[in-house]
Amino acid sequence: MEEDTKPLLIPVGGDESDYGIMNIQFNPADLKCKRPFHVEPSNIVSVNDDTQRVTDEASAMNKRIHYYSKLTSPSDRALIAPDHVLPAPEEIYVYSPLGTAFKIDGCTDGYGKNSSIVTIFMIWNTMMGTSILSMPWGIKQAGFTTGICLILLMGSLTLYCCYRVVKSRTMIPLIDTSNWEFPDVCKYYFGSFGQWSSLLFSMVSLVGAMVIYWVLMSNFLFNTGKFIYNYVHDINVTDLVPGTNGSTREFRIQFPQLTGVLTLAFFIHNCVITLLKNNKNQENNVRDLSIAYLLVGLTYLYVGLLIFAAFPSPPLSKECIEQNFLDNFPSNDIMSFVARLFLLFQMITVYPLLGYLARVQLLGHVFGNVYPSIFHVLVLNVAIVGLGVIMAIFYPNIGGIIRYSGATCGLAFVFVYPSLIYMISLRQSGQLTWSVLIVHIFIIILGLANLIAQFLL
Repeated sequence: MEEDTKPLLIPVGGDESDYGIMNIQFNPADLKCKRPFHVEPSNIVSVNDDTQRVTDEASAMNKRIHYYSKLTSPSDRALIAPDHVLPAPEEIYVYSPLGTAFKIDGCTDGYGKNSSIVTIFMIWNTMMGTSILSMPWGIKQAGFTTGICLILLMGSLTLYCCYRVVKSRTMIPLIDTSNWEFPDVCKYYFGSFGQWSSLLFSMVSLVGAMVIYWVLMSNFLFNTGKFIYNYVHDINVTDLVPGTNGSTREFRIQFPQLTGVLTLAFFIHNCVITLLKNNKNQENNVRDLSIAYLLVGLTYLYVGLLIFAAFPSPPLSKECIEQNFLDNFPSNDIMSFVARLFLLFQMITVYPLLGYLARVQLLGHVFGNVYPSIFHVLVLNVAIVGLGVIMAIFYPNIGGIIRYSGATCGLAFVFVYPSLIYMISLRQSGQLTWSVLIVHIFIIILGLANLIAQFLL
């Protein structure tokens, strides 16, 4: 923090319309119509440890703003804090009760930002999901050699499309797009159609993930209860399904089922901009994103190939590999019981977060309010949970759900929109070439073929 900085206390927390440390997308114009809250001096921290001076200046600024606020009722905006009272945008800091300072305009000193290693592991952790449970099944569907090639090719293709998403904002001239997300870019190029279609496909990915989570939670809860029951009653069971011994095929016609799974497995395109915004060194975004994709691809290869190769042949064939490979372990196996128990706990904690994201996106766009009423929220929650229950009863196949939802949302966010936006921006600048046009049209065709193949095979 520089010596002449005049920090301003800004609301952190409150209702969902407030800006706080968890939402750094901040509009300084909103300062004129928001009342700061009181922060104890001990909770204000200076970057250069000049705590007392920062405390005094912040306290004085807080009192000045409160003075204007108390001259009239909160609903009356006639006496709001004038502009000359507020610091310049480059002098605005957000102070958390936990003692953390976040600079609003870009964090030029890097304070409050993530290092490259944190960014890499954050993307790696975000991308890794339930798809890993279906990776051995996907390799079985595609064939051993074909499966390896498809993981490498799909990883490279989705990485390139993700790169195009990251660069999409920078190709818009004469507009400050620093706070834009990819749906904003889609709206800029395609109008309301781009806005609502991006919302639709984003909801497909969120609701699809929630359905997969519900199916897995019901599966894990059932098998956990079965393990406890068998242990109490001293029942020795092996739930392995007998099969015939068979050789491993290198290529199989069902390989598009793996490409559908991989589309969702490598899918992070709807939130990659948000994740990279917090990278301390923005010039390393492409490198960090590439490293994260490499780690994800290696993880999928390791888990998928290890389970596939280690799966016993006699008395079972590799045809018996389930869409959730944990189902191949007997219910009395202690290690699979522990794995299911921890995964159940993890999904129980993440499921409400996915529901919140779905509610914010859908209700916020449709009604202009993320919580229009308890009735709206109740109907949405019942619909999503009901869909999960129906799928768990009638179609508890996570591999199928993953490939259908992945191919659907991936068609827009992975293949079509990044390629179209890139071609349009090049055409507007007069730089579009035939080679670029052919390559990106081919990418779009691949995405469309990937979706159609899920319903044919």
